[in-house]
Amino acid sequence: MVEPDIGRVYGNGTFRPSFGKGSYVLNFCADFRGSHLEDAGTWNTTGQFSDEENLVFSGYTPGGAFMRFETPGGDEVTVLVRVGLSFISISQACQNAESEIPAFEFDRVRYAAEVEWQKKLGVVKIAPGGVDDDLITNFWSGFYRTMISPQDYTNENPLWNSTEPYFDSYYCIWDSFRSQHPFLTLVDPDEQARMVRSLIDIFKHEGKLPDCRMSLCKGLTQGGSNADVVIADAYVKKLGGGINWGLAYQAVKSDAEDEPKMWDYTGRGGLESWKTLNFIPIHDTDSQGTGLRTRSISRTVEFAYNDFCIAEIADGLGHMNDRAKYLGRAENWRNLFKADQNSSINGTDTGFRGFLQPRYAAPYP
Repeated sequence: MVEPDIGRVYGNGTFRPSFGKGSYVLNFCADFRGSHLEDAGTWNTTGQFSDEENLVFSGYTPGGAFMRFETPGGDEVTVLVRVGLSFISISQACQNAESEIPAFEFDRVRYAAEVEWQKKLGVVKIAPGGVDDDLITNFWSGFYRTMISPQDYTNENPLWNSTEPYFDSYYCIWDSFRSQHPFLTLVDPDEQARMVRSLIDIFKHEGKLPDCRMSLCKGLTQGGSNADVVIADAYVKKLGGGINWGLAYQAVKSDAEDEPKMWDYTGRGGLESWKTLNFIPIHDTDSQGTGLRTRSISRTVEFAYNDFCIAEIADGLGHMNDRAKYLGRAENWRNLFKADQNSSINGTDTGFRGFLQPRYAAPYP
């Protein structure tokens, strides 16, 4: 919808996530200042323009909206744009823009952003000298990127009512558990604690911790249940922030024990084999759920590490029988390790021995 008199354009769209299932509605509200909005309209795949104020897309049909501004005397003009987004409603998208950017003053907005980034990045100091400037640039660039995602959507979750924080764009925990989240636990513990609380709240309302999540939708799983690792890392580092460790333990234990009906999007698959064979076999059969029966090795080693992390939480909470069980499962990677397996390149033995190898559920005849 276009309101030329006040220079406002707003609307919404239904989209699919980039790496998951389902769909979501995103609302936007854009205000323009600097020149009078002369007219506005829409365009479609044929290149035709119209003065329609409403535009409906379906499928992947390209199209969009345009705005034209008055240029008195043919001179160039500077146009400022303020955009608000919301998963709740168009009106909330407008309110978000108005509350976060109350005035159309570019320098003030830039200064406010610099102040906020200094608060985040200022916790680390680098002593001058000893390394190339390129390495320092790469460090700060990487540090900055650790702060981009997951994203704080608190008060923007239409799926359930909760007083807990809501973070989204866990894209994806199977990678970020390795370095990003442990790093944030050190440099931004308050936000990391809120992320952990958000993960636990997702479990509370959806029954499983995510391995990936974006735009209110469940993301795909890749192997293990690596939110277990994020939670264990926070636990052993004694992260504060009001985390419910009892509920957190229920969440990680659910990953280890309860297989969902469809485990391509949440939880672990192959738990029957994991508990009886002590590894995930190639060409696995599964009577408990459905999902891709692939990645014999990666799922075995990830399940083993996930269970080790659960054992660490069990130890701290005094669940000693669970500790012993999950520490035992943490050794299961050994069942795919072939000590005499060599490697070669173009038929030439490299001299290295000992590699993980896929394995059938039963001895191969």
